[in-house]
Amino acid sequence: MSVSEQAFLVLTALTNEPQHGYAIVSTVRELSEGRVELRVGTLYGVLDRLSADGMIELDREEVHQGRLRRYYRPTDAGLSLLATETARLTANARVANTALRTRGLLA
Repeated sequence: MSVSEQAFLVLTALTNEPQHGYAIVSTVRELSEGRVELRVGTLYGVLDRLSADGMIELDREEVHQGRLRRYYRPTDAGLSLLATETARLTANARVANTALRTRGLLA
């Protein structure tokens, strides 16, 4: 199973600690150095898919300023998927780097 860039970054964002939606958006922006800007609808679609696939789960719910915040954490399956995807992407980048160096396009 491969995952979208957004799902990959959401799983990465959740690796260190459970987070709620706004924190996930901020962490993904930081991790991607601003390349990926998750909109609320996109974020909750990714969270729903990851949850349905058993990759993340609800950690807890808190009321903050009158609004319910849901905190999510990765499951063991989600961490395993992240590790597998990281290895796959690393291998692909290595192959591309070699090909580009061969053509003199990378130092």
